[in-house]
Amino acid sequence: MRGVATHTDSSTATAKPAQATPRIAIASCMAFICAQLLDITVFDRLRRGNWWRAPAVATSCSATLDTAIFWTIAFAGAPLPWVSWAVGDWLVKLGIGLCLLVPFRALLWKMAPARM
Repeated sequence: MRGVATHTDSSTATAKPAQATPRIAIASCMAFICAQLLDITVFDRLRRGNWWRAPAVATSCSATLDTAIFWTIAFAGAPLPWVSWAVGDWLVKLGIGLCLLVPFRALLWKMAPARM
C-alpha cells in the first residue's frame, strides 16, 4: 500500500504502521482504477499485433497515468521534492514492466499449442 510507513511508539517501543492520510489514500485509489482501466483498454486494442506491442504500450501508458494521478493528488502543493520522486517511481514502473516482457514471452511460448 502506498504511503505506509512505520513509527515507534516510545511508550511501548514497538513499531506500528503509520496510517496514510486521506489524500494519499484517495490518490492511490484514483490512480489504480484509472491506470487499470487504461491498461485494459490499450492492451485490448493492440492485442492482435506483435506479441510485445500490447503489453509494452499498455504498461507504459498505464504507468505514466498512475504516476501522474497519484503524485499530483497526493503531494501537489506540498513542500517536498515530489516531482523527482514521481519521476523515479515512473522509471522503476517502466523498467519492471519492460523487464517482465521476457517472462511474458516465455509464458506465451509455453502455452502455445504444439505444432505438428
